[in-house]
Amino acid sequence: MKNYFELFSRTKTKRVLSFDGGGVRAIAGIIFLKQLEVATGKSVFDLFDMFVGTSAGGMNALLIAINKMNASELHEFWSRDNILSSMSTSWENRTSFLHTRPKYDGIGKSELLKKYFSDASMGEAHKPVMTLSYDVENRRPALLSSIDTPGITAVSAANATSAAPIYYPTSEIEDGSWHIDGGIVSNNPALIGYVKATNYFKTNKIKVLSIGTGIDREKIDGPASRKWGALGWLRNDVIGIMLEQNMDHEISVDLMKDKYLRINSATEKVNKKLDDISEINLERIHLMGLEWWSEFGKPTIKFINS
Repeated sequence: MKNYFELFSRTKTKRVLSFDGGGVRAIAGIIFLKQLEVATGKSVFDLFDMFVGTSAGGMNALLIAINKMNASELHEFWSRDNILSSMSTSWENRTSFLHTRPKYDGIGKSELLKKYFSDASMGEAHKPVMTLSYDVENRRPALLSSIDTPGITAVSAANATSAAPIYYPTSEIEDGSWHIDGGIVSNNPALIGYVKATNYFKTNKIKVLSIGTGIDREKIDGPASRKWGALGWLRNDVIGIMLEQNMDHEISVDLMKDKYLRINSATEKVNKKLDDISEINLERIHLMGLEWWSEFGKPTIKFINS
């Protein structure tokens, strides 16, 4: 027992990279990571030992762990052409706010994911990776990982974690279960990554760099909200409110203290919608990522090197 704890205390610090969900706003974090790679001379794959993500962040985690992508390659994955192809739909007009089916049919997204992952399984990841989704039939969170569910394909895991209600259909994975976006459970999976890394690496020397996707701070009209039903709350982004709850972050700060660093800010002029790929919005997302680097760049380098 003594030898085990001596080994436990001497283990090198392990670094976890955690990605929030947030649709196209996830590009801001990639812009930040591109600057980190330039500053360190290392790819994100080499800088971190484990990857965890929710929704769009889950895709990023899988692309790094399975394809060994660097931040520039991730940025190419999130090109406007790729995003457009992932939002293709074979259904009739989806411009109505009250559409009765998901906004996109998910076929284009699946084809894009197959292009990048082919038939790779999560077990083929070069480093541990996890994605968070929600099993709707069993009504419980689902953590798909290279450790516990190695036979699940990367395409299935990516589809499951990013099946955002209203936007994409519920997604079936190889074990026959049906999943929706993990943001319903926790849009910031940093705490999950910390716990899993502690168990997997058998050490308490864990650091988590948590990459957000911006927080909508636009004021909600309190008195007016008293009269809102389902339509009123949907018009006022009730989904965004659920995704941007800050409790996971506050618990992470209390639990991990200086072993946790969060990269995030108010969205300011960035559109809160997950699928706004207008040139002006993509430019604003890019600028948000650069602003993050200006604010968090030096603390992040210190965090990684200490």
